[in-house]
Amino acid sequence: MDYIVLDLEWNQSPTGRPPKNAPVFEIVEIGAVRLNDRGEQVDTFHSYVYPKIFKTMHYMTREVTGIDNKLLRREGVKFPLVMEDFFKFCGDDYCFCTWGDMDLTHLQINCDYYKIRGKFPFPLLFLDVQKLYSLQYEDGKDRTNLKNAVEELNIPKIEGSHFHSAFTDAKYTAEVLKRIDLEQFGKYVSVDYHKVPADKEHEIYLNFGTYTKYISREFKNKEDAMEDRIVVSCTCYACGRALRKKIRWFSLNGKQFYSLCQCPEHGYLKGKIRFKKGPGGGFFAVKTQKLVGEDVADAIRLKQKQTQKKQSARAKEK
Repeated sequence: MDYIVLDLEWNQSPTGRPPKNAPVFEIVEIGAVRLNDRGEQVDTFHSYVYPKIFKTMHYMTREVTGIDNKLLRREGVKFPLVMEDFFKFCGDDYCFCTWGDMDLTHLQINCDYYKIRGKFPFPLLFLDVQKLYSLQYEDGKDRTNLKNAVEELNIPKIEGSHFHSAFTDAKYTAEVLKRIDLEQFGKYVSVDYHKVPADKEHEIYLNFGTYTKYISREFKNKEDAMEDRIVVSCTCYACGRALRKKIRWFSLNGKQFYSLCQCPEHGYLKGKIRFKKGPGGGFFAVKTQKLVGEDVADAIRLKQKQTQKKQSARAKEK
């Protein structure tokens, strides 16, 4: 399997909202590097995209990327033609790799606008190199920028280039990826959420060994989702045992929900649900579950008490 290390630059409306049914961000540059399974660079891809939606570059985009209208008129290629060449470049067996989790979503949004269908698998799993860098070199939670990572790893500067060029950033991201221990961290794939499961049969379950992730189908609202048996279930991923909750699902802010279960063999299991807006206007759940120690269990108990105090105070005000 090859690794397609991808980076994009995009423009936005210089005057306000985009036209109806048009993407908020229009891709103007695509850069990519293909690495083989030994981490060797075997090919590159680069193209500017001739704009259809926003004919004028937003001043901030122009300032950051160095891309202007003259360059796009001179070297830009229409998006469908760029994508046709790009997918030929990708080949048949590959995994997308990006710095952060935004590029693939915006690539698909632009493809939808041009009615380019059937080019992305479902679920779309990819390697977020920014996350993997944090897992190997930082605390696993912080997300540093690409420039800092390049400097910290002492990656040689690419002469005549600058950051926020899609082609340059793809090359730098590939260099960072070469320095990631994929045997250890490559299992921590990310899921692109542009397309969500259409029904219960296609809901997504991932087991990373140290935690699990579940992505639900779309529900009309959060309340409906929290009444679904699978969404609120708790299972120990170490032994497969269905668990009863020590602390039922609760939320401090209505955005993130927490629970605490206890496996008699493996200890406490922390549950977390984040809700995201779905393409149909409803919500889908992203649930993670992880075995934790007593300190994390105590922190969840504290959060629950804080929630109960807030709810009590609100009830008194009424």
